[in-house]
Amino acid sequence: MPKKTMSIGLSIRYLGYHAAGWRHPAADPGGSTSFRHFATVARLAEESCFDMLFLADGIGVRVTDTPPGSLTQSSQVADFEPLTLLSALSAVTERIGLVATASTTYNEPFHIARKYASLDRISDGRAGWNIVTSWSDAEARNFGRDRHLDYDTRYDRALECAEVVKGLWDSWSADALVGDKEGARFLDPLGLHVLNHEGPHFRVRGPLDVPRSPQGRPIMVQAGASDAGIELAGRNAEVIYALPRSLAEAQAYSEKLRVALERHGRRREDLRILAGVTLFVGRTEAEARARYDAMRDLIPPELGLSYLYAQLGDLSGYPLDGPVPEPQDPMVKSIARALVDQAHRENMTIRDLYSLIASGFGSHVLIGTPESIVDTMEAWFSCGAVDGFNLCPALLPLSLQEFTDLILPELRRRGLFRTHYEGTTLREHLRLPLPASRYGDPVVPTVVEPMS
Repeated sequence: MPKKTMSIGLSIRYLGYHAAGWRHPAADPGGSTSFRHFATVARLAEESCFDMLFLADGIGVRVTDTPPGSLTQSSQVADFEPLTLLSALSAVTERIGLVATASTTYNEPFHIARKYASLDRISDGRAGWNIVTSWSDAEARNFGRDRHLDYDTRYDRALECAEVVKGLWDSWSADALVGDKEGARFLDPLGLHVLNHEGPHFRVRGPLDVPRSPQGRPIMVQAGASDAGIELAGRNAEVIYALPRSLAEAQAYSEKLRVALERHGRRREDLRILAGVTLFVGRTEAEARARYDAMRDLIPPELGLSYLYAQLGDLSGYPLDGPVPEPQDPMVKSIARALVDQAHRENMTIRDLYSLIASGFGSHVLIGTPESIVDTMEAWFSCGAVDGFNLCPALLPLSLQEFTDLILPELRRRGLFRTHYEGTTLREHLRLPLPASRYGDPVVPTVVEPMS
């Protein structure tokens, strides 16, 4: 049995996760709408044997001008449609997984099933769907609504949508395509199944017109932390993109998720939890801190304050180098409380807090040497709190290159990450079992050993 190793994904949206990364001397401000930029990043990640590329998405411009002036300073207003981009990247890569977001609120299940099944076959079994419900009025106004659907409706729709998508992905048995030229028999009709779904949100007959993929079906990814999100994950998720801020938080979240899997008759080990991390690494602590500080100094105050606006309100009237005040009517009270408690616990100023949040867009920020950073990663991994990490780089491709040069050798020295791909599909990289078809069609067993 091979040693258990980490799963590692790479978030590739925009130029990276740092709010002001586009101002860095090494940045190409036009990179977020350049295929050449993404192809360079994808190839480097594949050379490093990452499990997958992860492309988050929102259907519209969600950046607001609060406080005034912040809109003009944000690079998070220009990007590509994710399935189009990942389809193109599938042609310039061979092994790395390709995961993208699609909203259950503003897509029909047949759209989602068809697009991801197509990407999965085009890439020879490397696709994954990140399930989201969408949350912003900016997105709603692009689809004929003044406001987004209420919380309960969004998640009820998402649960049904995911079930329909899975049903459509089961439309074909693995051996349904016969291709018998002499007998003039292209298809075995017994291997093609009609779904005939009727529910409160969707009526979908099927079958899907894209045959079953090499990995059975695309990997299903989810990131919800609410009770409704955990219920959605318990039924469907094979990979979780998590944002814990401490080991204790990661452990508690992991246990909630695995209990949810068991509640739905699934095995605890059939889930990979990847914690989002943004790394500032240097050969010395001083070098790492200097890299963080150099990026921090690029953040205009208005842009930095915009990262706190939703939870803490307009702080432009407070001294930037003064203490963080109590939140006023936050959108998400739990997040606001956590931010203020962290700021008070660590004696942070408003500038300190917005610099930290703007550095990784909410992911866990680690600053240090390869040894100290890998110490933290190993501690989280070895106790079972996470199965790996989703790297949210401050700036692409610079931060990816630093990870490859400094972090990756230390991970491999400790036997924590692969030196080569053992399989060809994303499911094999993640050591996840092939899904059984609801119609009892035979499943070809994977040749990759399960994780211990």
